[in-house]
Amino acid sequence: MSRCEITGKCTVVKNLVSHSNIKTKSTALPNVQRKRIFSNTLNQMVRLYVATSTIRDMEHGGGFDAFILSQNDGTLSKRAMEVKTRIRRKMAAKKKA
Repeated sequence: MSRCEITGKCTVVKNLVSHSNIKTKSTALPNVQRKRIFSNTLNQMVRLYVATSTIRDMEHGGGFDAFILSQNDGTLSKRAMEVKTRIRRKMAAKKKA
């Protein structure tokens, strides 16, 4: 089952409704891609499974670092949470210096 590691977007069960109102269950899969995303704070590439809608939201919202810091911890995967903590630590170290 594909899942976006940043937003938590996953498969959705939906009904296909015919003209005679017969409901047939089907699933809608998100368009999840394995992408290398550049983090300006870490100054390196990060590889995550990300939905294409999330990529558009990141570009609109000010980049990867700002977007991942604004996400709730509950929606992030373990790997994305590790990246978020690394970004926070690096930003805290820059403030002290």
